[in-house]
Amino acid sequence: MKNRYIELMDKALDAYTYEHILSYFDKVKNGGFNEHGFARLTANMGIMIANGRRKEYIPIFLEMMDFCCYNMPTVKAANDFTVKEIIFCIMALEENGTFENSRIDGWKASLATIEVPKCYSQFAKTPQDKVYNWACFTMLSEFMREYIGIADTKEFVDIQIPTQLQWLDENGMYRDPNNPMVYDLVPRGLLSVLLNFGYKGRYYSEIDEALRKSGLLTLKMQSVTGEIPFGGRSNQFPHNEAHLLIVFEYEAKRYAREGNTALASQFKRGAEKALDNVDLWLSQYPIRHVKNYFDTATKYGCENYAYFDKYMITTASFLYAAYLLCDESIPVAECESDTRYVMQLSKHFHKILARNNDYFIEIDTNADPHYDACGLGRVHKKGAPSTVCMSVPCTSTPNYTVDVPGAIDLSLCAGVVSEGETIFATGKNTKYEVLKLDEANTEIELKNTFENGRAVISKYALSADGLDITVSGEGEIAYMLPAFEFDGRERTEINVCGNRLEIIYKGWTCIYTASAPIYSLNKVGCNRNGHYKAYYAKSEKSLEVKIEIAEKK
Repeated sequence: MKNRYIELMDKALDAYTYEHILSYFDKVKNGGFNEHGFARLTANMGIMIANGRRKEYIPIFLEMMDFCCYNMPTVKAANDFTVKEIIFCIMALEENGTFENSRIDGWKASLATIEVPKCYSQFAKTPQDKVYNWACFTMLSEFMREYIGIADTKEFVDIQIPTQLQWLDENGMYRDPNNPMVYDLVPRGLLSVLLNFGYKGRYYSEIDEALRKSGLLTLKMQSVTGEIPFGGRSNQFPHNEAHLLIVFEYEAKRYAREGNTALASQFKRGAEKALDNVDLWLSQYPIRHVKNYFDTATKYGCENYAYFDKYMITTASFLYAAYLLCDESIPVAECESDTRYVMQLSKHFHKILARNNDYFIEIDTNADPHYDACGLGRVHKKGAPSTVCMSVPCTSTPNYTVDVPGAIDLSLCAGVVSEGETIFATGKNTKYEVLKLDEANTEIELKNTFENGRAVISKYALSADGLDITVSGEGEIAYMLPAFEFDGRERTEINVCGNRLEIIYKGWTCIYTASAPIYSLNKVGCNRNGHYKAYYAKSEKSLEVKIEIAEKK
């Protein structure tokens, strides 16, 4: 498996031509060392060289590495993120004897001169400070400086840690502002690396307990496609699953160390699924740094900070952290032990997730409208493209780039017809209440109360054959049905006939079958994955919808 990590890191580096690297370097030299993509690229080039690859890059790498190491102590270039990665690079080069000791010693000597206020952008000055995940990156960067023997950072690290632990919920999940799912994983991954490299300070037990609790939860949060849950900023990038790998590799080692080989193997199986998903996107041509096929230059699906040069190489950086934690002696479980469950996250993350064999669903009851909509936002089937039904809800007010004006909020959700207008429970006009979670039968029951006082109850029954939805309420009710239309390169085939709607994509078919006629809303939704057409079924008082995903015959 460790070799596979290196192979995927090398694939990520394929996204940067030699000309691109030269141009990027010139841009940084002329415009300033002010972001962390460049240092990550430098570190990963060095790690590849240390592993006997990319030897043709040695001359330019040495220039880039000198530039990073000799500028980091004096320029705040988001070093919070990358001092540790430059150190990982130094460790790999030193271990393999790639360059003469004098070169390595020069880099170390420069990094030894780092003064926290001059080098880092965000950190806590006292254990009571209110700082978020940047301080966790800074903490690990400083810890790694001590690890290689060039600083004494114990006191600094133990100031940062309690400022991070204060954001953990009752499940040990990290509450970054607005509770995005990616930035639950990121600090937990950083804390995993901290413990892996030997932190035994005053907060060791507290960190260890939180990681244990949240790790077990994360194993069930992973979709059948290997992906992390949707929700919030920085979602739908291949680096999401790369960070999931850090958590899984750490937890696999934990349980192997405790003698629980069965559970350790389950985490290794989760890691293998995540690797498969990363590999899927790194195998595209051109390689993608976001999960769609739009031209990278359009920045479709990206926040303003999520540009190619930063987020492409980020995947490789997180893969290498997982590589460092990986224990190849732990076997991968042949099958998953838990294939049928319903779970609800804390009120901070407002998610319900369920799995039954090859199907997996995710519901958001209080979505951040800048990124998602409320409702059933994910229906995945093992082996099928994640988007053939829906992988992420659509919002009409995205904090990321889309290209369709007037797009609507869109998810799989109930609605009511009032004065000729159909209003759907996408979150801005309705309240969600969880009435029942039945793990034994993989069933979920929700109540939506709309602003006009109307209420609708939706029952979701997930089976090995698909998802059955029953909607009931007074008067005319409806259910929204998204149809994936365009991924940036390929258009789906959408067929509607009576009470049946089919979406055909990449050799798979998503089939909606309703107990009433299906109509077009004549509107579209957009998410990071692409464009959707909006359909709905409507009926008096009760309505049933069946969702199936199958290979096209």
